[in-house]
Amino acid sequence: MKTLSITLNGQKRLTNITSNETLLDVLRNQFQVKSVKAACWAGDCGICTVLLDDKPVKSCLVLAQEAMNCKIVTVEGISTKENANELQNAFIKHGAVQCGFCTGAFLIMGHYILTQQQRFTFSEIQEMINGIICRCTGYKQIIESIYDVNERQFS
Repeated sequence: MKTLSITLNGQKRLTNITSNETLLDVLRNQFQVKSVKAACWAGDCGICTVLLDDKPVKSCLVLAQEAMNCKIVTVEGISTKENANELQNAFIKHGAVQCGFCTGAFLIMGHYILTQQQRFTFSEIQEMINGIICRCTGYKQIIESIYDVNERQFS
């Protein structure tokens, strides 16, 4: 056993981990972060995407010990239950939420895109979210949501 120290959504957190535990396991099982979903366990679906030191990663592919002293951000870190952020409101407006299983990963990736302080085309956003799978909506509404907020950043 080893003690993992991370900053999770702005709060310093400590927990004991084994050498083979993934960041996904620790987030869901030890810190009860339910916005990070588990699906393929192979990095193929992207549903487990989080920000690790401000970069998107598939948490099922990251050993927890690799996140030592790192900053982790999940959906819980970009908004609250009582106060949806601008991107979440755009998802609602554009109908980008269906079953909700992939929503957390797309919101994290959208948040990452919006923090780049760069104007992106529809096609560029489409390419950037390419590693996350949605089986319900297709991707048009998701891309429109991110694109809409990105355009407003520059108008």
